[in-house]
Amino acid sequence: MVQVKIDKNDIFKGLDRPVYILEEDLLRRNLQLIKSVAQRADIEIILAFKAFALWKTFPVFREYINATTASSYSEARLAFEEFGSPAHTYSPAYTDYEIDDIARCSSHITFNSLSQYHRMKERAKMVNPSVSFGIRINPEYSEIETDLYNPCAKGSRFGILASCLPEKLPTDIEGFHCHCHCESGADAFKRTLVHIEKKFSKWFSKIKWINFGGGHLITRKDYDVQLLIDTLNGFHERYPGLKLIMEPGSAFAWQTGVLVAQVVDVVENQGVKTAIINVSFTCHMPDCLEMPYQPAIRGAQSLPDNAVWDKENNSSPYIYRIGGNSCLSGDYMGSWQFDHELKVGESLIFEDMIHYTTVKTNMFNGVSHPSLAILHTNGDLEILRKFGYEDYKNRMD
Repeated sequence: MVQVKIDKNDIFKGLDRPVYILEEDLLRRNLQLIKSVAQRADIEIILAFKAFALWKTFPVFREYINATTASSYSEARLAFEEFGSPAHTYSPAYTDYEIDDIARCSSHITFNSLSQYHRMKERAKMVNPSVSFGIRINPEYSEIETDLYNPCAKGSRFGILASCLPEKLPTDIEGFHCHCHCESGADAFKRTLVHIEKKFSKWFSKIKWINFGGGHLITRKDYDVQLLIDTLNGFHERYPGLKLIMEPGSAFAWQTGVLVAQVVDVVENQGVKTAIINVSFTCHMPDCLEMPYQPAIRGAQSLPDNAVWDKENNSSPYIYRIGGNSCLSGDYMGSWQFDHELKVGESLIFEDMIHYTTVKTNMFNGVSHPSLAILHTNGDLEILRKFGYEDYKNRMD
């Protein structure tokens, strides 16, 4: 690890290689808010690794939260070994060759189906007699508009419908887990809760906990925190015996850092200028292509995607498409307007690139990952990890 003292007002000066930079001040701001919500609503809020798993920051997290949620053996082991507490684990399908290790690393195991529960429960209990079993429920309601991220879409493989649950639950099922949100507000949660209660409340007296999953973007600037707290406290009043859990991922790392990349070339074809950078959308910002959404670039104005072609209405000479450095034809996005001509070597700063992006990167084409760094509160920029040839080679080992 390398540490350099830098001016926090000019943290990107002199960078010549791509790097994700997490700002500790901004992370602590989010953590403080999340801890406050947990206390005021009397719930447990835990970190979902699927959105953020930078384990060298776990000492900071442990000052605010006590547990995490996992979706695989590797995530459960990371929780157990590096976070220092067993995971709340859910997977769409557990395997015979991993269930023992998952049980060893988990405090809670949620099953996606009753068939998985019946197949795996005895082995899991044998390994960890104290593990708490839950099942995932599907309320058949979600306000997520993009099907790619909607776990309650028609025909979804996630969770058990109320019509498929037995009137009497197995005695060792202690909890329900549901996930219906994606970067959603408290108003969406309040409306969704009506459907959850309508379909599943008759079983609430038979369980000990309910996990309302992730997608609650508590730290977004316009999020109605008080509405969330009031909604949860109202639920407590109706069902005082239930422990409540939430497991957001994005909310923890929301707007806590950036991806800094450099322009390596500018090419022009049929009047379209493309600034090619030393990172890749498909490798390092896959959500931009999957969702899709156009990220913010500091100092640039985001324009409609086809603005690079619209010469009649866009007279500025500084409109660029941004292209990645892989050979995938679709590894580009556009359009952005700058106030100057882009030059080879200058940095572009992609805003809010810590949650999900850092856990979804890949090495397609052998394109190396950006480094991982944290900007500490004292102004030290610490490089946590650099990537190179050996990282690519070892993926095929």
